[in-house]
Amino acid sequence: MRRSFNKVALPTKTIGTLAAAATAAALGALWVEHRACKAERDNPPAGRFVEVDGVPLHYVDKGTGPAVVLLHGNAVLLQDFIASGLVDRLAERYRVIAFDRPGFGYSGRPRDRLWTAQAQAALIEQALVQIGVVKPVVLGHSWGTLVALGMAADRAADVRGLVLVSGYYYPTARVDVALTAPAALPVVGDILRYTVSPLTGRLLLKRAVEAMFAPLPMPADFFDFVSREMILRPVQLKADAEDAAFMIPAAAKYSALYPNLKMPVSIFAGADDKVIDPQSNSVRLHREITHSTLVIAPGAGHMAHYAVPDEIVEAIDLMSSDQQSVEPGDSQATIDDASAAAEMHRA
Repeated sequence: MRRSFNKVALPTKTIGTLAAAATAAALGALWVEHRACKAERDNPPAGRFVEVDGVPLHYVDKGTGPAVVLLHGNAVLLQDFIASGLVDRLAERYRVIAFDRPGFGYSGRPRDRLWTAQAQAALIEQALVQIGVVKPVVLGHSWGTLVALGMAADRAADVRGLVLVSGYYYPTARVDVALTAPAALPVVGDILRYTVSPLTGRLLLKRAVEAMFAPLPMPADFFDFVSREMILRPVQLKADAEDAAFMIPAAAKYSALYPNLKMPVSIFAGADDKVIDPQSNSVRLHREITHSTLVIAPGAGHMAHYAVPDEIVEAIDLMSSDQQSVEPGDSQATIDDASAAAEMHRA
């Protein structure tokens, strides 16, 4: 017996709604692509390029002397270090190399590999060899600290010292990882990054950056240096989302290696950082790396490098002068509630 199936036709209204939604999404994607192209025309590369393993890396190279490498966090560009004044300050007596990490600014991020902290560290290590950088001090901020730690773990003899600012060092559950994860997914993530994400980003970006600086005010000229349109390009939204997804596994991997670090290590954090808790990350790391130094800046948030640039430069000076001892027990401190710190603690 032949069985017949009735075809169920979609209501005309439903078809019209779906067509309208598809048209709106296509137009939105075209608008997002137009804005991304305009952002790159309005904000040409600030520095040079070096190609490593087929990946172009954009970097600013300024000054002469011992090398200092700067690695930015998520949601920004290398210009974050220019805006903070660190590039110009350090370039007075050092060769300063600030990278756009893969997928940020003008650095490439091909889809043929997973861009873990270790993969980014390996790429930057090769880039430094190509541009003639020997034994640098490596400074990482926020997610950039994981790349800095990757460099120290993989090639410790090639790193003169580590400066870790507002870093995430131990695996914990994070709401921001869950919120950004969809934008990292294949297909679904592509759709989001060309439609919804840039639009919501325009509404929320200023508030998010203000939260990173809080309780200090965001510098009035921050977006003059760090272009919001460059940050909201689909390629960078993808890098942000993927890095967020890799953050917890990276911290889990590196946390077992911290006691083995022998080079000088200086740790900085804002006492009122609401992005990454300083007590369970920076203070804990300082206790585990017994020869490290620690500065908890009162009244500062996640962007601690804007709050204590003098102390950061001083730490780099000490590392570069070869006068810093790295004997166990050289520097110990007990810092109680970092969020309630009333003064700057040095250890």
